[in-house]
Parts: sequence; C-alpha cells; structure tokens
Amino acid sequence: MEPLISFKDFTFKYDLQKNPTLKKINLEIFPGEKVLIVGPSGSGKSTIGSCLNGILPHLYKGEASGELSIAGLPFGTSITELSERVSTVLQDTDGQFIGLSVAEDIAFALENDGLIHDEMVSKVAYWSEKTESKSLLNHRPQDLSGGQKQRVSLAGVLIDESPILLFDEPLANLDPQTCGETIALIKNIHEENNVTTIIIEHRIEEVLSLGIDKIVVVNEGEIVAIGSPDELLKTEVFRENSLREPLYLSALKAVKVADSLTNFSDLKTLDAPNLKKILTDFTSSYKVTDKAVSKNNILSVKNLTVNFGQHEVLKGINLEIQEGEKISIVGKNGVGKSTFANALCHFVEASGEILYRGQSIVNDSISERAAKIGYIMQNPNLMISQNIVSDEVASGLRLRGFDEGVISEKVEEILQVCGLYPFRNWPISSLSYGQKKRVTIASILILEPEILILDEPTAAQDLKAYREIMDFLDQLNHRLHLTMIMITHDMYLITEYTDRTLVFADGKIVADESPFEILENENFVKMGNLSQPSLYQLARKADISPISLTKAFINFQNQERLKHE
Repeated sequence: MEPLISFKDFTFKYDLQKNPTLKKINLEIFPGEKVLIVGPSGSGKSTIGSCLNGILPHLYKGEASGELSIAGLPFGTSITELSERVSTVLQDTDGQFIGLSVAEDIAFALENDGLIHDEMVSKVAYWSEKTESKSLLNHRPQDLSGGQKQRVSLAGVLIDESPILLFDEPLANLDPQTCGETIALIKNIHEENNVTTIIIEHRIEEVLSLGIDKIVVVNEGEIVAIGSPDELLKTEVFRENSLREPLYLSALKAVKVADSLTNFSDLKTLDAPNLKKILTDFTSSYKVTDKAVSKNNILSVKNLTVNFGQHEVLKGINLEIQEGEKISIVGKNGVGKSTFANALCHFVEASGEILYRGQSIVNDSISERAAKIGYIMQNPNLMISQNIVSDEVASGLRLRGFDEGVISEKVEEILQVCGLYPFRNWPISSLSYGQKKRVTIASILILEPEILILDEPTAAQDLKAYREIMDFLDQLNHRLHLTMIMITHDMYLITEYTDRTLVFADGKIVADESPFEILENENFVKMGNLSQPSLYQLARKADISPISLTKAFINFQNQERLKHE
C-alpha cells in the first residue's frame, strides 16, 4: 500500500526564527490509519499539522527542504486545493466559526463550492445528524458549550468529505465525559467514512480508547519514536519526553509488574498476577496522613446569583473558603463555573454578598478586587495586551509603578519558574497555545494576590510544564498561604493538588467534599460529567480501595521527584 502522507527528510524553518522548527522529519501515514502525534509544548507537533493543512507556508512564511506529499499533492499546494484532501478541527473552536447560526456555519464550505440550495440543506441535515448537532442548527455557535462547539466544528469539516481528518488538541477544553463522547464520535466517523485520522493531543490516555494504530513522538523538532501503543507504552519514551503516560501504567511500573504484561493499552483486558497483594503492600508502604485545614476564613459567598437576561446562570451560591485552601471546581461545560469566577472578580454583575476577611467587597471596583483576587482566564488570547513575552509578564508591575530594576528581577524569576525564560524576547504571536497560557499565568503570579483563581491552568500543557506550574503554585500555597481556586477538567490534578472539590451542576454547588470522595461517589461523578481516573479502575480491578491507592501513588511520585531534585 502506498502512503497517503509521506515526509522524507523534511525540514522547515520559520522566517522569524534562527533555527529550524522541524528537522529531517521522516514519516509515512497510510490510508485508514488512526495516528496520534504527541510531544511537549513547542516540540514542533503543531507545525507538522500546519504543514499538512497548508497553513505553512501560506499564512506563516518559511524555508522548507526535503519532500512532503499529501494525498499526491506536494508541500506548497494552495490551501484551497489542500482543503479538498485535509479537513482540520482546531483547538480553539471559536476561531473556526464563520456563520451566524450553526446551520450557516456547517454549510459554509458548501456555499464556497457553489452547491445548489436543496443539496446544501440535505448535506447539513445529514452531517448534523451524524455529529449529534441537529438540535443546535438554529443556535449561535458562540452560545454553545465546549462539547457542542466541537461537534459543530466537526460537522463543518466533515461536510467536505475529505479523506484526511486532522485534529489539533481537540480535548484540551472539554470536561471528562464530553471528552469521552468526542473520542467515541471521532471513532464512529472514522469507521463509517473510511478516512485517515490524525490527532495532535497531550491527553494520551484518553485518545488511546480511539484504537490508535500508530503513535508519533516529537521533541525539539525531531521524531524520537514511532510505534504502536503497546510498543511505546512499555518503554519510558513518554516520561523521557515530558509526556504523561496512562496513570494505571505508571502505577504498574511503580510496583514493578509492568514488565510481565503484554497488552499495555487496554486496562480492561490487562492481566497481572498477584495484583491485589502487590498493590495492597504498595499502599501500606506509601500511606499518608491528611493535613489539617486552616480555620482562618478568607472569603464568604452568600446567596450569589447571576442572571444573563432571563437566564439564571448562578442560583444562590453559598460558600466559605479558608485561608490557604486549594479548591478545585469541576462540572460539565456551561454549568456556571467560569461565571462564578467572573462574579468573584466583578467581571459580571451579581446579587448577593461577598465578604473578604469579614469585610464586604460587593462595591469594590474590578481593580480593587484584583488586588485581592487574581484571575487567569481559560483562553490566554483574552488576557494578552503586549507583543513581547517579558513585557506582558511585566505589565502588571509597570501599571503599579514598580521600579524597573525590581521589575526586571521579578520577571526573570517568574519566567524561569514557568519555563518561559528561553522565550523572554519572543513575540507572543509566535508561541503555541500552551506557551501563551504559561505567559498569562506568569503575568498574574508576579503580582502575588492572596487568592488566585485559575480557569483550566494546565490545559494543553505537557507534563514538565504541568509539574513546574502546579509545583510552583503549591510552593506559593505553603510559603504565602496563597488560597487557590482552580476550575479544571483534569481529574488527577484535583486529587494531586487540591484539598477540596466543588461540583457545579445547573448553576448550583451540588457537592462539596474532598476530591477523593467526590470521585468515588458515582452520583457526584454523573452530576458533574466527571470520570474516575484510571487508578480508580485499577484499584477496583485489584479489589482494593481506590482512595488508598491514589493517595499512595501520589505520595510515591512526590518521593521519587524529591530524589531527583
């Protein structure tokens, strides 16, 4: 069989950069394959995607050498011609919408092709049915939840019936259950339409359920490994390249039983002898004692309500937050989590009472609230106001009149911690989405507020960046008693880095417990559109306590990291 896509010693260098981003790439992708491309932030994996869909060299100029063939078309073919072969679903779905309604957006490609109206209506109906978005046809794309936006974007590219589907971080901003539904939808589309599916994604464990044929690991512009999931999972290639391997596999490697396994990619069919005894001994060896919670109240929220027109988004929220707490907020897309954060910062109008250290801050301006509560948005593009990385991080201190010498010292320190120092003089426009996210976190952290709200702090981050950011936040929490509120879809993050979890559903807090208890309760999991980490599934397979195993594994990881510091 001839490859559908073929890279031969392919190198690409952006005009604005000194060194090539891609270096002698050799890769073949065959018709009907499901291929996962992974790599740390800035590794070049998104640049490979941009070569496939024509963004390079047409939107961003650069020099290329070697060969690249895409369904018989050479590198440099027009975007119009490539779009007949390659359909792309972007990470930021909002940047992909064109139409004023979902129906108009799905039909956009057909309108460009000059298709007659009746055929257009028929195709829109067919693909909206296939992607479970038919009920949304009269909605505005901007009003949809994250999962709904993904389905609409998928319908808009599938309608062209291209033989290659390219997904760039499709799961980055989705809640766990919606993530699973999206993978199931992609799998169904792949099987029914005889397409070749290429996914660029950090969330390896979730994508494995798609039935991946080939994983391509990219780092520093080079392909460092290619193989089937089972071939690569038994190696250390993911951890060596700052990628998070499936949690259950990390645990099995920790107890030294992974070497005896053959099927690594499916926990359901995995068979390890004496698993119960081995994991029971492990949990005993790494048992931990829960820390005491502070009794110093820092924030009280009483009957907080937010209405958007006739729609009640938040319905009488009541909450007490203690100094130094690390709180996670979870729930399906669109239930009011971000609105709650916006209300605390006075970005939206709300009724009810908010007390900060016993004093009402209801009448405080946005800037007055910002001195107490720092907020990092989910979409980094909404926070960036400067062109250069170091200027963006310094902007808050400059607005507050700090001395330039002090600013320079603080900026360098925070850039080092967030892994951004090598990019300090880069234009922000040339950064990846994940790198932009780190810039916005750094620009807020430098101001040292007492309460920090982070909306999806680790979305689209590689393991190294995840560790650097979360460990740094942890250090701030211990040293300054910084109170952190994190909105996240990362189920392992809530167990590893937070003490308390709030589950939002239908504009209310429906559960307020430790993250371990939230994830063990099937009703809370269902109400919040959550999913249990694979450590819970591994524990149940071995008939031991999921909470004990998860706590022991976190303790084990912490001890291992301390050995290497």
